Amino acid sequence: MIHFHVAYIEGISEEAAEGALANIYHRARSRAGGVANILKVMSRDAAVLQGSMMLYLNLMKSPNALSAARREMLAAVVSNINDCYY
Repeated sequence: MIHFHVAYIEGISEEAAEGALANIYHRARSRAGGVANILKVMSRDAAVLQGSMMLYLNLMKSPNALSAARREMLAAVVSNINDCYY
């Protein structure tokens, strides 16, 4: 049996965000209607968070070999396997 441990990283709240992080949060709210917890987990380093967001947007939102529907389906399946909310 595999046991998973949940790591807890205290993120920076939307109210406390400043500078580049506040801008990232604002764009997330504009795009998705809110700030996902994964963004808050990475909020301690805005440069890393920005790089992660660029990777995500390039993979999921830019034309590539997979259709948008297939990319979303794969993301949902992987999230389900990992017991993560998607």
